This record gives sequence, structure tokens and C-alpha cells, in this order.
Amino acid sequence: MQINDVQLKQVDAQVKRLLSSNHFYGRLLRESGITGVGSVDDFRALPYCEKEDLREAYPLGLSAVPEREVVRIHSSSGTTGTPVIVPYTQKDVEDWAVQFARCYEYAGVTSQDRVQITPGYGLWTAGIGFQAGCERLGAMAVPMGPGNTEKQLQFMIDLQTTVFTATASYALLIAEEVERRGLRDKIKLKKLITGSERAGDKIRKRIIDALGVEYFDIYGLTEIYGPGIGINCQHGHGMHVWSDYVYIEIIDPDTGEILPDGEWGEIVLTTLVKEGAPLIRFRTHDLSRIIPGTCTCGHDEHPRIDTITGRSDDMMKIHGVNVFPAQIEEILATFPELSSEYQIRLSHLDGRDTMRIYVETSGSVDWADMSHAVERRVRHRIGFTPLVKIVELGMLPRSEKKTKRVFDERYE
Repeated sequence: MQINDVQLKQVDAQVKRLLSSNHFYGRLLRESGITGVGSVDDFRALPYCEKEDLREAYPLGLSAVPEREVVRIHSSSGTTGTPVIVPYTQKDVEDWAVQFARCYEYAGVTSQDRVQITPGYGLWTAGIGFQAGCERLGAMAVPMGPGNTEKQLQFMIDLQTTVFTATASYALLIAEEVERRGLRDKIKLKKLITGSERAGDKIRKRIIDALGVEYFDIYGLTEIYGPGIGINCQHGHGMHVWSDYVYIEIIDPDTGEILPDGEWGEIVLTTLVKEGAPLIRFRTHDLSRIIPGTCTCGHDEHPRIDTITGRSDDMMKIHGVNVFPAQIEEILATFPELSSEYQIRLSHLDGRDTMRIYVETSGSVDWADMSHAVERRVRHRIGFTPLVKIVELGMLPRSEKKTKRVFDERYE
């Protein structure tokens, strides 16, 4: 989806503002001799930026406004390195709430709904974003935050919550508890909105079957605004991304080449009106595609991206083969006897790399036969043979946040 004239003018304004600031990207523009953006070719000449660039700007090098205009900061977790601190102006905060309220509207949420918010609050962008959008829409926010499953279930029943927001991992945990305790007839949930991690079809179906809800995927990341820059609508497949706030490109993650609509690659985002920490051509490493054609909802001004299949930096290399967790998940999904929960462990034993796959069974099967069947299918599809261990349903850990499913122990 080619950048339009309005978006070009917005990017040009951002570039000129960054050139006059001490923002890291402004320095990059000056070094590249770029003074403005007047055409599609000018835009495509702008350099990409990476999360590592943002880390090097720690603590407040991302700010493109005077400090007196910053009303809030948020931050990435920093679990894999220096955290990224993102400053917000008052307008940024309001714009984020507008985008999030739009997400709720696209999901069919109204001011009559009661929205139970379980993502974390604080420096993380999730909880406060869900709440701000809910309040702007006029729905009742129930700001629970993460954890305390007993109280979550109690409030879900007593307050007759109609919308539940969570990571997919926590939604699965709640769904299993509702099922185990026989609470389905006591809850009034209609919709589930999840974000922050990808969920395969098997996990989604299990949650939908247990809770009886419509399932919506929300998209976003801390570096841009947070969750809320896009969501799938009630009418079609894929997530609409708000093109009046963010411009989206899909590139080949290896070459940086821009890919046409319909082809799979890495999502690159440019903020069009953000003040506190604007980003130009930010490589997210999320893998998806722009879905060509029109959506039956009629909102063709907002392009749709497909379900996130993983991240370009999630690739595992074993026995010379490049493997993504999503590939293993797709193979496991072909076995109806297996649960949606799995875990991959990579280790180095006796001079060679080994992949162990642990997966839960949801039925009565011969565990040895099932293990060999999965091993054969992985070998046929990917080219090497893992060690597969079938375990009882519920044996693998559940999470109130994101579930870690890949453990690379080769370099520990």
C-alpha cells in the first residue's frame, strides 16, 4: 500500500522536526544529507531504524520535544538488554486513547459493556492503554491488572463482565479455570481482546470453546504507542491498522526490499503525528503481510495486516536448518489428540545440537506412538528429527503474562 500525499506531508513535517532536535534519528538524517520528504522516492530513501538504536538513546534520547512537554513515559521490559524509554506528550496520550477507543468500536464494544482489564499497569503500555480507550468509549472499565485468578473469576461473575482483555496466555489460563470449575453458565462474556503475543489457531479455538466469546487480536508495540494501533473487525480476517496515525510497510527481512501487498515479510512502521518520540521506518521484526483487497466492513482507508506469524529474530538454527516456532506449532496443530500447549528446548549434547519438544495431550493416546508420529512429521516437513515428549494436560506451565515456549540452552 503506497504512501499517499497526506501521509507524505506528515512524514515531511516529522523529518523537519527531527532534524531540528537532538533525537537520534535527526542525527541519522543529518548524516545522510536528508532535508525533507517530497515524494515516494524521498520516503523510500529514508533509513530504517532498529530497536538497538532506541536502546542506545537511553534514557531520554528518543524525545523530540522539550522536557516540559513530556507528561508521561512508558518503557519496554528491558529483559533482553537496556530498556527503551518512550516519552509521551499530552497529545500523544490523547491520540493513543482515540486509537484504542476505535479498536473497541471495531470489535463491537459499546458504552453498555463492562470491560475487565488484566494486562499489567505501570511502565508497560498495556493496561493503561486498554483503560484509556475504554473510558474514552464510555464503557465501564474494571481495572484488575494481572494475576489473582480467584478474584478475576469472582469479578467476572459478580460484575457480569462482558469483555475480557488479556494476553493469549492468560486468556487460556482463565478459560481452563472456567471449564474446570463449570462456570460457563455463570459468566456473561461476549468478547475477548488479546494482544502482546501471537496465538495459534488451536489455542484460539480452545479459548473460544471454553468461554463462548468472539475473539479479537489487537496490535501494537511500546515503541510506537502501545497496543491499540490496529485490531481485526467483526466482518473479516486480518487487523486494520490506523493509517491516520501510522504508515505500514512490509519488507524482506534479509534484504530490506519493500514487498508488494499480499507477500509475507517484516512489518515496518512510521508514526505520522506522534510528538514525544516519533519513529520513522521502525523495523518491528514482526512477520505478517498486508492483505490485498477490500474488507466487508467498508473501512478501506485502514489497511489490514494478517495474523502475526512470529518474529524474524525468533528464528532457530539447528543442524543447518532455519526453524521458526510457528512451523513447529503448525505441525503440532495437525494432531487433534494434542493440546495447544507446547515447549521447545534446544540443547547441545554429545557434540551435537538437539531439539526437544514437549507437548500436552488432550485425549487418550499411546504416548510412544504419538511421539514417533510427531518426530516423523517434523523430519518430513523441516528436515531433522527432534526428541518429542508427550505429557499430561496441564503439566506445562501457564502464565499470567506471556508464555515462554522456546528455551535455547545451548549457550548457557
